[in-house]
Amino acid sequence: MINLKKGILFTALFSSLFFISCSNDDDDDDLVGNWIKKSAFDGPARSSATSFVIGDYAYVVGGYTGDVYLKDLWVYNSNGDYWEQKADFGGIGRSSASSFALNEKGYVGLGYDGTNKLKDFYQYDPSANSWTQKTDFAGTARYAAVGFQVGGKAYFGTGYDGNYLKDFYQYDDQANTWTLVNGFSGNKRRNATVFTIADKAYLVTGVNNGVYQEDFWEFDPSTDVWTRKRDIDKDTDDDYSYNDDYAIVRSNASSFSMNGLGYVVGGENVKTVWEYNPATDLWAERTPMEGATRTDAVGFSINNRGFYMLGRVGSTYFDDAWEFKPLDEQSDDDN
Repeated sequence: MINLKKGILFTALFSSLFFISCSNDDDDDDLVGNWIKKSAFDGPARSSATSFVIGDYAYVVGGYTGDVYLKDLWVYNSNGDYWEQKADFGGIGRSSASSFALNEKGYVGLGYDGTNKLKDFYQYDPSANSWTQKTDFAGTARYAAVGFQVGGKAYFGTGYDGNYLKDFYQYDDQANTWTLVNGFSGNKRRNATVFTIADKAYLVTGVNNGVYQEDFWEFDPSTDVWTRKRDIDKDTDDDYSYNDDYAIVRSNASSFSMNGLGYVVGGENVKTVWEYNPATDLWAERTPMEGATRTDAVGFSINNRGFYMLGRVGSTYFDDAWEFKPLDEQSDDDN
């Protein structure tokens, strides 16, 4: 009788776990979007690389293998789905650098070389396949800052220099100068992410002293004004229902934008994907990334196509690359 009871208890427990697992799978199946595996990155697997996009090409620079701080440069041809190595980055190897593209040139600076926080800054000319050192960043040496270009203006901001930061500087490529500009009224942070939609930049996520940041901000370069949008935290105690199921807060995530919508992908201990609609100021969950959960990956968009690649989990580093199709149904048969 005792063995029979144990058998019944085990069966009930197994059935419950199976039901929960199937329910979670069903939840994922209800989400929209499909991930397609692309040509694997040709360089060493790595995390904490940085990237910029010029035309049909994405450029991936530096990063960390777990042993080596890298300075190699690779270009991804989005039409042919292949990689080519280009001239090594002009500075020392580093991780957690920042970058942007401006006037058909790529710019990379800041970061961490295993010993020092950095503030040097370089321009890449794809037509000449060459790097030129430019004026050092005007703020403090730092890593895990955001870099972006929006409305023809380029910026570095936030990050970590031994303290968490919230300042922003604009780079003028004609004068080769940096100018401190209006910061936003939100919290200091590192490892945030930025995506751009219709000449506006959106800063989201990040961490400060172990606390994931909940505030979400829109930047208008024509006025240099930051506007706070709805917070991204889950809140079931207020009078609204739109955020009852939110699970967006995180750090070390990646992002990109497509067709007027923004996407935040992955991060520390998560592989979920959230889509932002600026017309409604609301987020919707989409199909999770189909590869391994990872942090410190790279995300970018090329001609309204979103890509996500590299990163790490623990001491395992990745070299796989993925494209997200936001309107397709999820399929397990295409990878």
